[in-house]
Amino acid sequence: MKTLWAPWRMEYILSDKKQEDCILCPGNDRSKDEERLILYVGSLTMVIMNKYPYNNGHLLVSPIRHVSGLDQLSDKESLALLQMVRKSIDVLKKVMNPEGFNVGLNLGIVAGAGLEDHMHFHIVPRWNGDTNYMSVLGEVRVIPEHIKETHKKLQVEFHRLNDNG
Repeated sequence: MKTLWAPWRMEYILSDKKQEDCILCPGNDRSKDEERLILYVGSLTMVIMNKYPYNNGHLLVSPIRHVSGLDQLSDKESLALLQMVRKSIDVLKKVMNPEGFNVGLNLGIVAGAGLEDHMHFHIVPRWNGDTNYMSVLGEVRVIPEHIKETHKKLQVEFHRLNDNG
């Protein structure tokens, strides 16, 4: 029998599930960005890694402003959000070389929005064979790299975005 290691899951298992603060509101203190897995904070958008990913490199892209739907965004925010989705895909292509992507937006609790009060896009890099018998038969996902290692790799490229807009 083989063992699958997902050590970051223990933090979730043992944590108090009643979170006071919105994980997608970056706040003003950048000192905890690495701990929170935040990769980018701009004036209108932010990018954070999903702590409980479907695949390595699963990102969440959200507006800075705490809003629940597209209809609440200004035109400037809407454009910035979609541009950041595109830039995030470019970073993932460069760093992780995926063969495709799932990009989605869940609006409302019945649509699967886990954080229904702060809208966000999911970007999930995909590789041929990343959904295999483990997921189908065992209901287990195999994440081959520790999330903090993936964060380090992506952080380099997202810091370049901070420097260049």
